[in-house]
Amino acid sequence: MMKDRNITEITEFILLGFSDFPRITALLFVIFLLIYITTLTGNLCLIVLIRMDSHLHTPMYFFLSNLSFIDLCYVTSTVPKLLFSFFQEKQTISFVGCVVQYFFFSVLAVSECCLMTAMAYDRYAAICNPLLYSSIMSPTLCVQVVVGSYMGGLTGSLPQICALLQLHFCGPNVIRHFFCDVSQLIHLSCTDTFFAEVLFVILTMMFGMVNAFAIMISYVHIIFSIVKITSAKGRSKAFSTCASHLTAVSLFYGSGVFVYLRSSSGVSSSFDRFASMFYIVVIPMLNPLIYSLRNKEIKDAMKRLQNKTGTC
Repeated sequence: MMKDRNITEITEFILLGFSDFPRITALLFVIFLLIYITTLTGNLCLIVLIRMDSHLHTPMYFFLSNLSFIDLCYVTSTVPKLLFSFFQEKQTISFVGCVVQYFFFSVLAVSECCLMTAMAYDRYAAICNPLLYSSIMSPTLCVQVVVGSYMGGLTGSLPQICALLQLHFCGPNVIRHFFCDVSQLIHLSCTDTFFAEVLFVILTMMFGMVNAFAIMISYVHIIFSIVKITSAKGRSKAFSTCASHLTAVSLFYGSGVFVYLRSSSGVSSSFDRFASMFYIVVIPMLNPLIYSLRNKEIKDAMKRLQNKTGTC
């Protein structure tokens, strides 16, 4: 039996990508390339802006620069291979390559969840405890929180990778997606996947729902604190400081939950692939816009940087 399994075992997969849309391949390539370039440019400019302007050397913007860094790496873990696939008749990827791609994708996704929770706590400290804010959000704590977010990403991803490495594949090897989606890998496996499925559900609950719940609790306290402010101008100013983060969180978790529920069956339709593009590529592109369009501090910093260098 072991011998037969070794003979028929599959060690590489075919990523379907968007090859079932041959008539609009060129258009899709141009769209995804422009989105990717815009994502890289927007997030890099935001990182440079925060780094160069001393007025933005605060906990909120320190977290935001790390969020931009995560978004940069996040899209780069999947999109370059997708763009390259448009020039290939058949896009193949080894099992090891698939695991490596999913590892980076998962680490960055979980790290972003943790970092968004840290940003919610930062807004909670700023609005609910303004007099103690500087002492609560000390530089040391901010660094520890960011490091903890990355460690959370590793902690949430390593068990998944160990579970994936235990799977064997001996049947169909076509992944109907543009990246190595874990739900499809489980669906394609010819071994018992019960442990892997339970593990993924537990980790999703731990890092997804727990972080979402922590963010909700923070904003409940924030809302109660804003309501207590007597000045309408004060309430508006307090709400504006967290409106961008709340928008980004809503988009991130809303689209993430939608894609997760759609992909839980292991069968990916064309709609699921396009929906995943929004979650994986479009949201990282939107984040710099969300945090800068209605942010006076960012706008002022951009003007200062333009006056100095004429860039970004």
